[in-house]
Amino acid sequence: MQKFNLPSLYLRLAIGSSYLWEVADRLGLLGKNGEPHVGWGDWSHFVAATAQVMHFIPLSWAPFFAVMATLGEGSFGILLIVGLFTRYAAVGSGILAFCFAVSMAISSGIDSPLGYSVFTLSAASFLLATIPAYRWSLDSLISAKL
Repeated sequence: MQKFNLPSLYLRLAIGSSYLWEVADRLGLLGKNGEPHVGWGDWSHFVAATAQVMHFIPLSWAPFFAVMATLGEGSFGILLIVGLFTRYAAVGSGILAFCFAVSMAISSGIDSPLGYSVFTLSAASFLLATIPAYRWSLDSLISAKL
């Protein structure tokens, strides 16, 4: 079990912080659109990017999917960092990232999700879900008290 302690913590923090970073970007917390190291910079640019990536669905659905992606990323990010419902959050993260990767591949070609390591994020999330226990997590504190 000990061999999984640091890798599982690293996976939780890496995946969770990546999701929260992206949420912060689309909410404008990292700067304005066009500034260095800012991807979207505001909600409207993120919704436009969502519509572009998901061009195969009706344009009117883009705001819904933008909200769902943001809620998913924000929730999974927080849950993974604190280690609460870790296995479920990891599976959800893996599914969400896989959906992103497929959407990116459909809209921009396979080089886009490969270049942005979205399949890697999905695989890492699924790997995290297979780890038997999560030391240094709320899950471990809760199970210790039971």
